[in-house]
Amino acid sequence: MENIYNTPAETIDGNIKAGVTKANLNIWKMIIMGLMAGAFIAIGGQASNVAVHNIQNVGLARLLAGTVFPVGLMMIVLVGGELFTGNCLLIMDIMDKKVTVLQMLRNLVVVYFSNMAGALIATALTFYSNQFDYSSGLLGAYTIKVAVGKCSLDFFPAFCSGILCNILVCMAILMAGTAKDIIGKLFAIFFPIMAFVTSGFEHCVANMFYIPAGMFAATNPNYVQVAEEAYGMTADQIHSALSASGYLSNLIPVTLGNIVGGMLCVGIVYYEINKSKFMNPSKDKK
Repeated sequence: MENIYNTPAETIDGNIKAGVTKANLNIWKMIIMGLMAGAFIAIGGQASNVAVHNIQNVGLARLLAGTVFPVGLMMIVLVGGELFTGNCLLIMDIMDKKVTVLQMLRNLVVVYFSNMAGALIATALTFYSNQFDYSSGLLGAYTIKVAVGKCSLDFFPAFCSGILCNILVCMAILMAGTAKDIIGKLFAIFFPIMAFVTSGFEHCVANMFYIPAGMFAATNPNYVQVAEEAYGMTADQIHSALSASGYLSNLIPVTLGNIVGGMLCVGIVYYEINKSKFMNPSKDKK
């Protein structure tokens, strides 16, 4: 009787085969799919900000954000997209000698900057659609607050948070691969992503939305004034944090942490655990 789900070994094997396809995409398709993935994550981020911007209870706000944000990864997995954090699982293809290190690096670099561009486009569209005006500018102020908080993280906490985040993101992708139906895939994606958002872990592609969104919002004096009144920030503090150097001070450690979490803590670990089973399928049935 056929299983109603893929075993862990079958899932790893399927992910490796998908990785070969990813590594061999032509450059334009890779860029377009990277743009779409970055935009999808940004849309999920904006939707979660809208949902929680006027909720005072931090735990409740994060939980609600966690129930909304997963829509971005759901669209990527079901419809298609190239997401940097998920593509860290290409390390499995390196371990299995299915792709070269150069092929993996080509994919990760192109997808990273395509995600950034896609997120930035979605951020600009969000800003110019006047969504930040919600609640008399409180959404714009909340967007500033989130961005300032991210840019104020020290290197090591941001790095550690990035590790934890991409463990959950890559587990969501692998768990989705165990499902053979759409509902199963959606549930598999939902819970790990909800956990990372509720916990407040740092995701480099999400931050390609959250921080630029704060930068956009900070160009509006009304949003800055509301942020000062609602959160006790000063205009100087806001503009100092939301700078190119502030952006990079978050993005660099978070990206490095995401790489470690996705490649080392998930990709290499689960490849090593399951490699004998998908190389010899009969072992997986015992």
